Amino acid sequence: MTQRISTDRPVFSVEFFPPKDEPGEVELWKAIRRLEALDPAFVSVTYGAGGSSRDRTIRTTARIATDTTLVPMAHLTAVSHSVAELRQVVGAYAAAGIRNVLAVRGDPPGDPLGEWVAHPEGLTYADDLVRLVRRLGDFCVGVAAFPYGHPRSADVDSDFARLLAKIRAGADFAISQLFLEPEGFLRLRDRLVAAGCDVPLLPGIMPLTTVRTFHRGPELSGAPLPPALVERLDRYADDPAAFRAAGMDATAELCARLLDEGVCGLHFYTLNRSTATVELVNRLGLAGARSVALSGVG
Repeated sequence: MTQRISTDRPVFSVEFFPPKDEPGEVELWKAIRRLEALDPAFVSVTYGAGGSSRDRTIRTTARIATDTTLVPMAHLTAVSHSVAELRQVVGAYAAAGIRNVLAVRGDPPGDPLGEWVAHPEGLTYADDLVRLVRRLGDFCVGVAAFPYGHPRSADVDSDFARLLAKIRAGADFAISQLFLEPEGFLRLRDRLVAAGCDVPLLPGIMPLTTVRTFHRGPELSGAPLPPALVERLDRYADDPAAFRAAGMDATAELCARLLDEGVCGLHFYTLNRSTATVELVNRLGLAGARSVALSGVG
């Protein structure tokens, strides 16, 4: 899959989560079909805390692999799983024809910012998970990166050491948690290069369409809320349409700056919707070779 990222032009990728019910399934597949026409480099499907959505993740990712032209990537977390269970999940991915895995330690069930406790017969760190996936087959493995350090890390340096460990364990690329200003991501990219790591690092982008996504996302990712951006957007807090317009402008500006800095691609957290991502992809000129006119769609 890395050849889909390492091209001579910037690309984009998208992230979905498994639907909880039939209406959610319909909404998700509307988004998938609309984004398929824009030819993303890959699409990822998340994995619920404690394996709560494991079967839905496998089913959704497998359907993307068989029913679309998209390149799927499935998430895998170590939370609440023994090594034997993790082997079963990876085996299910392989049986479904899925060869791309994002290996992350994962968040504690119930409270993403709570204390992380390893399964007594499981794994403790994401680099252990990378090595496990590597031993089980010919997979392309991605990992998570945190431009401002993981919220539970002692400091940025120790978090960076963990990222290096994941890459040296065999990760092919990394995707960052979301952030709202470019400096932290660019520092992390440059620090990886200085450490001799040349794997692709993709920035995770959350389109700023609502007040909730603006404030909740950084709270979970550990990224700061830039004061200037808060001042710029908070004036529209009581006007959803105006907030969305201003938030999308700010998101497009962030993306444009990253592309100007030579970033190889953008990874969009879609929340299982397509409109905002389609707008940004078209605005930034990132549509792939298979893209078609989307006027009048959704």
